Amino acid sequence: MNLQIQINEQENKSIIHLSGEIDVYTAPKLKEALLPLTKEKDTIIEANLEHVSYMDSTGLGVFINALKLSKEYESKLRLVNLQERVFRLFQITGLHEIMDIHSTIRGVDG
Repeated sequence: MNLQIQINEQENKSIIHLSGEIDVYTAPKLKEALLPLTKEKDTIIEANLEHVSYMDSTGLGVFINALKLSKEYESKLRLVNLQERVFRLFQITGLHEIMDIHSTIRGVDG
């Protein structure tokens, strides 16, 4: 499956809507879209993962990199609407304790 990325810009907020799978093949596309957004000071980057059905460790790596850059450039990264199995990756690795994660969706694929 492919990864679809749509970015909506607002005043001091960028919402990046992701749909599909984030894996070794699609992570470079995510990295290319997400990382530049973190380099704008005082902006909020909200990654909506509602339609992400699968993510592997390369996807986690992109979000870790984005978190580091957001701290360096004084922006804020927030993950929202994670499917339960994607959220579990963040729990297993302990990343849910250091990342801003909101509105986890419980249930099946949609």
